[in-house]
Amino acid sequence: METKKMVPLGIEDFSEIRTDNFYYVDKTAMIRDLLLARAKVNLFTRPRRFGKSLNMSMLRYFFEIGTDPALFDGLAIRQEPALCEKYLGQHPVVSVSLKDIEGPNFAFARKKLVKIIMREASRHQELASSNRLTADDQESYALLKKRDMDDDTLTDSLKTLTMLLEKHYGKEVILLIDEYDVPLANANDRGYYADMIDLIRSMFNQALKTNSSIFFAVLTGCLRVSKESIFTGLNNPRILSITKVRFDEYFGFTDPEVKDILDYYGFSEKYETAKEWYDGYLFGNVKVYNPWDIISYLDDLLADSLSPPQDYWSNTSGNNVLRKLIEDYGTSQTKEEIENLLAGGEVVKTIREDLTYNNIYSSIDNLWSLLFTTGYLTLKEMPSGEKYTLVIPNREISNLFSKQIMDLFKEKVAKNSDDREKLCSAIETGDAAALEAAFTDYLDDTISLRDTFVHRERKENFYHGILLGIIAYHDGWVSKSNAEAGDGFADIRVQARRKGIGIVIEMKYAEDGKYTAALDEAFGQIEQENYVHELKKEGLRTVYKYGIACYKKSCRVRCEKEEYEPAEE
Repeated sequence: METKKMVPLGIEDFSEIRTDNFYYVDKTAMIRDLLLARAKVNLFTRPRRFGKSLNMSMLRYFFEIGTDPALFDGLAIRQEPALCEKYLGQHPVVSVSLKDIEGPNFAFARKKLVKIIMREASRHQELASSNRLTADDQESYALLKKRDMDDDTLTDSLKTLTMLLEKHYGKEVILLIDEYDVPLANANDRGYYADMIDLIRSMFNQALKTNSSIFFAVLTGCLRVSKESIFTGLNNPRILSITKVRFDEYFGFTDPEVKDILDYYGFSEKYETAKEWYDGYLFGNVKVYNPWDIISYLDDLLADSLSPPQDYWSNTSGNNVLRKLIEDYGTSQTKEEIENLLAGGEVVKTIREDLTYNNIYSSIDNLWSLLFTTGYLTLKEMPSGEKYTLVIPNREISNLFSKQIMDLFKEKVAKNSDDREKLCSAIETGDAAALEAAFTDYLDDTISLRDTFVHRERKENFYHGILLGIIAYHDGWVSKSNAEAGDGFADIRVQARRKGIGIVIEMKYAEDGKYTAALDEAFGQIEQENYVHELKKEGLRTVYKYGIACYKKSCRVRCEKEEYEPAEE
């Protein structure tokens, strides 16, 4: 029986994937396209976890002198023999990743950058014994491996290393800079943006603007930082963003690629689920899946074929931008737009792809732009002008929106004890009218789900989560969600033991505002499944049975009260 290749979860080294029996989704045709229409400086911007680092590793192994040509056997680039003969293993390469440049202050982050330069310089030990380098060259090389590197050496480091490599090999250098904007994002969050932007700008100007030693450079990042702030004076860097058609299929998995990988591992029946959860990003003219999600989902399926899809992406990326949009710009219009997006609708916005990190939260327009460039929203179709039609790409991201909304709602509930206690008092006394009024006030104050194609179960869970988020703070109650009760599972079950009160709540979504039918369904389920059974066994003398039917931002409440004598021993 054939041994299946391993799932490359978290593997970003091209050589490791190709030599250690990992599955590889072939993106090597990118090399052909890059060579046939290359610019001196090429900047690819894509959201986190869309294969940027693996592609940069692929480029390094293709071009670097001393590479093993067998790494590319059977791959798409081998169908270009002339290009392989001319370029495969024919150039020195400087490859650095800036994704780990962070820290509580500038000095700490700078030390990390120094270590990265030291590591890359040490990788090229052939320079230490090169008879093509002068004594001054050797001194310059030695400085690149010193921990106490001064500012001038650090600023010139990439240019110096490329110059020394060109001199040693007699060939121009390929310069690869992965996650170029991460130091800026981290510095902005920690309050030392000005120092970091000065350093990165100086390094890039030296390495990219006045450097005759490079054949070409490739940079990747999440955000297209404005030319004025970081690429000052650099002539025409080619920006290859998510709105560009060129190279659109090389970051993320295409639909045929996902079908192939699912079929290879025997999970073809999971295709529709994977599509619903992880597809939907439009890069150029190609719809792509988040590759990190697909690989993570496959890894779980191989361990347990019944594993449900999960949110894998949010753990790799901060969600501050969602919080800022909802919390700081939560106007009626913004709430309306978010509700429309959650319902599967769209918003039309003017998008700026060139931003500066110190200004990303300065306006709501910048926040919408950031949501787009970082992958929380995607294009519905390629724009024909300045206006972009944006949608939530898939269920995973929709869930992220909903979770952030719910988290902020719970924080607000925790701070407002008066309204919370008013609602809980109504529940505890069987006052259906008061509960209806109080819960409607909460619904009116939060972002809701519209009555569109969103699954009914999701709508009910949304309202369920709001109510549970309120009553969970009530002192003296023990509340359970979807707790086992009788023959089935009640949405919410509450015990107020000191008062001998039990509460069962069944929530329904009232399709098209049909509240009576929804309430009848709720009570029918309470009776049929005997939800009060467990509360009676606990000796609770009074049980309130609630049906709550919700539609958009309104609700209807029905309550029935039952009294029981404690069971005799």
